[in-house]
Amino acid sequence: MEFSIERIMDLLVFYGIKVIAAIVIYVIGRWVARLCQRFVDKIMGKRDVDPTVASFVGKLTYIGLLVFFILAALGQLGIQTTSFIAVIGAAGLAIGLALQGSLANFAAGFLLLIFRPFRVGDFIEGGGSVGTVEKIQLFTTQLKTPDNKTVIVPNSGMTGGNIVNYSSKGTRRVDMVFGIGYSDDIDRARVVIEEVIASDERILKDPAPVVAVNELGDSSVNFVARPWVNAADYFTVLWDVTEKVKKRFDEEGISIPFPQRDIHLYEHKA
Repeated sequence: MEFSIERIMDLLVFYGIKVIAAIVIYVIGRWVARLCQRFVDKIMGKRDVDPTVASFVGKLTYIGLLVFFILAALGQLGIQTTSFIAVIGAAGLAIGLALQGSLANFAAGFLLLIFRPFRVGDFIEGGGSVGTVEKIQLFTTQLKTPDNKTVIVPNSGMTGGNIVNYSSKGTRRVDMVFGIGYSDDIDRARVVIEEVIASDERILKDPAPVVAVNELGDSSVNFVARPWVNAADYFTVLWDVTEKVKKRFDEEGISIPFPQRDIHLYEHKA
């Protein structure tokens, strides 16, 4: 009986120390995980990382470290953790295969939020759609088209091709082509186009607008007009200048030809 009590006491002391050590490892590990999470949040906050990404990375850091310390605590108790690691790995592989498309969208969304090829409010072309960015989420990007439709683009489709950001530079060049007849006065046509451009206050002086003969086409002599404007004025300047040039050409008697075909009939006498 005395031997049994001593044996039990030894076992209690031995396993009690292990249990206490496991609890200490867990408590300290949890504190370290929280500390690392706060450190990651602080670093990302200083680097102006998107709040969604910062929160996700912080939580991922905390969970990863917490799992590590839990496994360490279980190992301290003498529990074999190899099987746990194998189960976690197998579960991760199964989930990855089942959610392959979603994970691709998630990874693409993470890259979009980190590298910022566009921001909310930018007018972009990407993923086969054109519109203003309303939301950038981890799995999808939401656009509003010029005709007020909502388009939700999977992030993998957004990063899988070219992204054109029309708002990133602040200014844009308006490219216009005006054709005149071969019999019209080229110098007068150039002056008319330059006067119309100069009269529009929305057109920037620097860089200076370019007006030049670009092509001798099949039916017309083609001028290019390339003024620079603020990005927000692009379409209004394009439409207004095109209309004003047409009206001035009509006033000046300058023709705007359209494709024509001459048909010659030959009479054949038998």
